[in-house]
Amino acid sequence: MKYATATLEDASFQGVRGIDRSALMGVALSTWIERGETLTFSGATGLGKTWLACALAQFACRQGHSALYLRVPRLAEELRILHGAGTFRRWLEQLAKVDVLILDDWGTGPMDSVTRGDLLEVIDDRVGHRATIITHQLPIEHWHAWLGDATIADAILDRLMQSCRRFNLEGESRRTGKTARAAAKPTKTAQEEAQPMT
Repeated sequence: MKYATATLEDASFQGVRGIDRSALMGVALSTWIERGETLTFSGATGLGKTWLACALAQFACRQGHSALYLRVPRLAEELRILHGAGTFRRWLEQLAKVDVLILDDWGTGPMDSVTRGDLLEVIDDRVGHRATIITHQLPIEHWHAWLGDATIADAILDRLMQSCRRFNLEGESRRTGKTARAAAKPTKTAQEEAQPMT
């Protein structure tokens, strides 16, 4: 997990629109995992999409579920290794048993034909049975073009969108925006504040 210590209790929504604590807890306490739903967190970089996904997955683990984090841009290389070692089928079977799968940075980087086909296998095993969280900057209406092959793109999108909750995050980057600058600003001690101005 990228943010192994992320928890829903520590989630901060300052400066972010499109989701709040009640909405996030509403998802966490629902039967989204048992129903095999897809959750998507979209928005610009630095808004906390991956952190929120990891916090949800961590909460799921506390409830006795299993979770796995995968970065989509690295997936092609990992799949090539699995195919080369002859272990792809076994990996796919194990992945199909994971209750919550995070696919982070969806839609960044090119998608080759082998990865596209393997991704369909991953999604097909999960639809209606296992939950998937996707974080992305690429708008959903551009996913079809990014996936490339029209037939496979139709199949993947049909499966992902059967039961999907979408959260579109907006605001300033937590890394470089006003919130980040305020957090980094040094605070005065009580003694410094008591010093008279000269």
